[in-house]
Amino acid sequence: MAGLPGLRGTEHIGFTVPDLEQATRFFVDVIGCELVYALGPFVREDDWMLEHLNVHPRTVMRELRFFRCKTGPNFEVFQYEPFDVAAPQPKNSDIGGHHLAFYVDDFDAALDYLKANDVQILSEPTFSKNASEGQRWVYFLSPWGMQFELVSFPNGKAYEKDATVKLWHPSQPEK
Repeated sequence: MAGLPGLRGTEHIGFTVPDLEQATRFFVDVIGCELVYALGPFVREDDWMLEHLNVHPRTVMRELRFFRCKTGPNFEVFQYEPFDVAAPQPKNSDIGGHHLAFYVDDFDAALDYLKANDVQILSEPTFSKNASEGQRWVYFLSPWGMQFELVSFPNGKAYEKDATVKLWHPSQPEK
């Protein structure tokens, strides 16, 4: 079998935010994640930061916080004090650009909830076509401009009907 031996899935996703308190309020109070633990600060006088994290050796990691958001990967959220120039928040079209998608059972209720919490929603929801028909999604932004997606496909996606390997779906019982 090709691939990483023993691969079970994605354990966590790490990303950096400009204000860890703001991010904590957003993930806990708005999204509904649980803060699991916090560590830091980390300050080194050797090359550990460069060798282990690929950042300037004098960069300070003020704190990291680990969040659990129901099922799926956890979030390891960092606040750094970069020694060199900090890069701007990437867009999807930038190298390193990304977004995180949250699956919800009731798309309309979740969208109304985000709007009621003054979360910036980008455009109107999209109904996917072709291979992803059955899926509905919309992008939204965190208070610091990070891109997120709200997504739901309660009856599956079109490509799954003929797929030999079926993806797990939240409506399916655990095996």
